[in-house]
Amino acid sequence: MLAKVKGRLRRFLERPASVELTKYEALLPKIADREEDIAKLSDEELTSRVGKLRASERELADDELVEFCALAREAAKRALDERPYDVQLLGVMGMLSGHVVQMATGEGKTLAGALTAAGFAVRGKRVHVISVNDYLAKRDAEWMRPVYELLGVSVGYVGEKVSAEHRREAYASEVCYGSVSEIGFDLLRDRLVTKAEDQVQVPNPAAVALVDEADSVLVDEAKVPLVMAGSAEGVERDADMAEIVRRLRAGVHYEEDEDGRNAWLTPSGAKAVEKALGGVDLYAEDSPYLAAVNVALHAHALLERDVDYIVRDNKVQLINTSRGRIAALQRWPDGLQAAVEAKEAVAATESGEVLDSITVQALIARYPKVAGMTGTAVAVAEQLREFYKLEVAVIAPNKPCIREDELTRLYTTEEAKEDALIKEIVATHETGRPILVGTLDVAESERIAKRLSENDLACVVLNAKNDAEEAAIVAEAGAYNAITVSTQMAGRGTDIRLGGHDEADHDKVAELGGLYVIGTGHYPSSRLDDQLRGRAGRQGDPGGSVFFSSMEDEQLAQYAPEVQLHVLKEPPGEDGLIKDKTARAFVAHAQRVAEGVELEIHRNTWRYTRLIEQQRDIIMEHRDKILHSDVADTLFEKHAPERHKELVEELGAEIVAEAARQILLYHLDRRWVDHLGYTSDVRETVHLRALAKETPIDEFHRAVVPAFNQIVPEAHETAIASFDTVKIGENGAELEEAGLKRPTSTWTYMVYDNPWDSDAEQALKKVRAHVKKVKAER
Repeated sequence: MLAKVKGRLRRFLERPASVELTKYEALLPKIADREEDIAKLSDEELTSRVGKLRASERELADDELVEFCALAREAAKRALDERPYDVQLLGVMGMLSGHVVQMATGEGKTLAGALTAAGFAVRGKRVHVISVNDYLAKRDAEWMRPVYELLGVSVGYVGEKVSAEHRREAYASEVCYGSVSEIGFDLLRDRLVTKAEDQVQVPNPAAVALVDEADSVLVDEAKVPLVMAGSAEGVERDADMAEIVRRLRAGVHYEEDEDGRNAWLTPSGAKAVEKALGGVDLYAEDSPYLAAVNVALHAHALLERDVDYIVRDNKVQLINTSRGRIAALQRWPDGLQAAVEAKEAVAATESGEVLDSITVQALIARYPKVAGMTGTAVAVAEQLREFYKLEVAVIAPNKPCIREDELTRLYTTEEAKEDALIKEIVATHETGRPILVGTLDVAESERIAKRLSENDLACVVLNAKNDAEEAAIVAEAGAYNAITVSTQMAGRGTDIRLGGHDEADHDKVAELGGLYVIGTGHYPSSRLDDQLRGRAGRQGDPGGSVFFSSMEDEQLAQYAPEVQLHVLKEPPGEDGLIKDKTARAFVAHAQRVAEGVELEIHRNTWRYTRLIEQQRDIIMEHRDKILHSDVADTLFEKHAPERHKELVEELGAEIVAEAARQILLYHLDRRWVDHLGYTSDVRETVHLRALAKETPIDEFHRAVVPAFNQIVPEAHETAIASFDTVKIGENGAELEEAGLKRPTSTWTYMVYDNPWDSDAEQALKKVRAHVKKVKAER
């Protein structure tokens, strides 16, 4: 195992962090040479010149690439009054080559992405520009539309609230903007329609996924399942169980592991719960209570309000930890979601059975070509290679970055850290220099704001509770005297300009040192730290950054407990500041360990979901044949010839063919839903199946593959039986009368994966050991 890890590390160190773009740098002077002549063209002539470059699914030769970039630069200049810098064109050429380009904040990624999408369209490839939310998708599509029109490329966008017809038109465009969730949900909806004309993405599949905030989408959200659910017997929310668990005391009735990812009842806790439930045996083999108790306990002990979720409008709403804002479409698996809602005594959300789902990683893998852009890609270069076969291309900023990044200030306690942080803000604010404070969660942002108010300082808070105002708040964060407190700055989509959005006081703020970024602690990923830092020093402006940390920070306690045992070579100052270099090194160590844990979760999740995605592709290919051909009619004609002939003579071939299609689609969909439920159950218990020292993933395959192989034969068999019994009339097959009911309603959401599942096998070992201990003590 150690050799494997060392080998992986050696390969990582040997691989270059960035691909060479020397070839494209050599083309920049040639692009500049054409500017003068192209500037003389009329708009119609410019569009016509681009049209001459149009090709069918082939790469542009160097001379054609130079021509396109020169025309694209002129189109942007005319449409937006923005002349793309050389570094932006270098980014365009890097993405057209199929790379993820790293461009610093404020370097014009939105425009570079639009020109790249147009370049792919000119090659004859349909493009989906995938963003992190609906707001950015709509904004960027409308903002860049004049550029696309000058280049003769059609553009559209999809969002949560647009109609099916709007979606159909948008997907028919050469370039379609959309959030990763909405594009994924449309794919799931298309997979469940029973009439071909109801599909919105077909027959216009995209050949290219151009991903904005690529590290966030491709890494942070890679394992997030997008889910299509349908009405069914819901998961019951047990308010009584929540009340029982609420009365339990930590350390007496339940314990938590060191990393706060698992909780379990003590013998005393088990007895207390059994008594509250009327004297049941909680650990009996057929106990219906144990699972409910565990879920309620996890909701009570491990999920914290204003950290993992907020309560707003009488609803539990999850917080996307990598973006610091509401994850509007996300929820936990039904049982846990219901437990948290019971804990907070809010209205229960609708629950039902999963009709289909797809992970973000599997969604992206469907595109023949993937490229992207972000401000922080190098840190995840190895993951992009491992999971997507993508390379990172680093684009130097247009102007050198002169931001001053200080070393982390480490304090002995949380209290000392926060006192020093407030003191730093007060002192800096006296100069008028704008300050951006990056916090780790909502609760902390509100606590910092309260303490600033106690010091007679006004600040603007940007967190998951007021994310609707984020664009206006971010735009003014660089104004003179401004103090902005934000939970996260990743993917905000708005630049912070010195002197405010109109840059009225730019020079005044620049003389003060520019925007000063203060982090209240290190995030679980160095990329998130860099994204916060990157808000200062935009386009060569001055700026500064510093992170405050303490030995009591959760990340240090969880991933670098040895820091507590470290003997300080130099005693802390009176304010609690630790100057010991070795102690400070533990901060970076803890962050690297946190990143490693997240990577292993990603790898483990993909090991299991990869097989299901392959099975899904096979089933959906068969389903498409049923939807778009006479497969079902041929099946029934072969296996129920007399019934088929009789109905054709009575109703006509077209009605019978459609009825056959609906019957077969119902049974295929029903089998697939059942299979998803079965695989979920197997995944939950696979570690228990591996007691004979078989690897869990092998056990998973051994259980799931044979079950999958029965789906199509069983669907055909039951459909043939239904063809003989389902009433078929002028209006087609009357499925509901025969008890073949499809969901009366459907909805979509994203499942936020089990938040404590860092090492399921170890957690289960603890649970099994505990159950054994409880039984032994009886």
